[in-house]
Amino acid sequence: MTSRRRFLKIVGSSALIIAGGVGGFALTRTPTDALAPWARAGSADYTDPRVRALSYAILSPNPHNRQPWQVDLGEADTAILSCDLDRLLPHTDPFERQILIGLGCFLDMLRMAAAQDGRSVEIAPFPDGAPDHHLDTRAIARIRFGAPGSATADPLFAQVLKRRSLKEPYDTSRPIPVSAFEQIASVVPANVAVDFSGEPAKRDMLRDLTWQAHLVEVTTHRTNMESVDLMRIGKAEINANPDGIDIGGTAFLDALALAGVLTREQLADPNSVGFKQGLDMYHALMHSAMGHLWLHTKGNSRFDQLNAGAAWLRVNMKATELGLGIHPLSQSLQEYEEMKPLYQEVHEKLLGTSGEDNSGARIQMLGRLGYGPTIRPGPRWPVETRIHS
Repeated sequence: MTSRRRFLKIVGSSALIIAGGVGGFALTRTPTDALAPWARAGSADYTDPRVRALSYAILSPNPHNRQPWQVDLGEADTAILSCDLDRLLPHTDPFERQILIGLGCFLDMLRMAAAQDGRSVEIAPFPDGAPDHHLDTRAIARIRFGAPGSATADPLFAQVLKRRSLKEPYDTSRPIPVSAFEQIASVVPANVAVDFSGEPAKRDMLRDLTWQAHLVEVTTHRTNMESVDLMRIGKAEINANPDGIDIGGTAFLDALALAGVLTREQLADPNSVGFKQGLDMYHALMHSAMGHLWLHTKGNSRFDQLNAGAAWLRVNMKATELGLGIHPLSQSLQEYEEMKPLYQEVHEKLLGTSGEDNSGARIQMLGRLGYGPTIRPGPRWPVETRIHS
């Protein structure tokens, strides 16, 4: 994540000395192999229209960049999407709600990409039945591709290659106009509700609440280690495993890793200088939010979660079109014991409900918005590695 890369740059003056001694180390440490799928999306080399659409779908936002999608193309004009059960987040996402939202993003990106190619898609969610408490090997969706000329392009598709989850400090001198929130809300499907606020008192409340939720996650050992274990430190690791949380890809950070200054052990130690400086940096980041947006559904069925994913993707696309950054803040929505008080608080303050009854309203996504810098895209596995027959 970009915010983590930023705070690690200030781990101490000794680190600066080490980095300063590697002038010829590299002119650039950009993990080009891991970023190649962004350049190849929609390539003419993909003669199968299903693969062309999938080459864009793999660029979808998803929790911890786990990229849990796997697709079977064994049937003509059809794609069967299932979840790679080795890519779950059992500690921060114990019921796979967030993973399923990521799969919902994937499905709507696939729909947009197929429409750009002039093809409609018929998406049948959970054709073999929806899972209950945990995802299993059953299909997430069966996607049937239509004939050429059966669909028109979605205007939001123009933002596919520009979209980012902008995990950087925002410009606190630039308020978000109400019209921007309204334009974002206009692209959310009717089966998902959206609310937002840039009003100072509510903004400050959400800044603090989301910061407290971040504290719970990083100071609870098992949930923090779920992130630490997925960190890819430096260009070589990112290229070898273009998923998880990328840290590095620059000469400076790669030098720190090689020198032993930047390690998973330090990132996992709440008493280390790097960990504490990281908290300071993340506090500043969270408190730069200039507004917040949340998506909620009437219940919490697996269908609701998929629908929320499609809505979150569209929110991202519209925000990008408007020049706004958006950063998902899912910590307070996570369903493990230590987070329960904040989970209840965010639902009570935003929806007037505890959020615990599956038959009641549930916040599916919460994010901060603001104007921020331009950043490079995130690493992705090549589309070929996500396809089987």
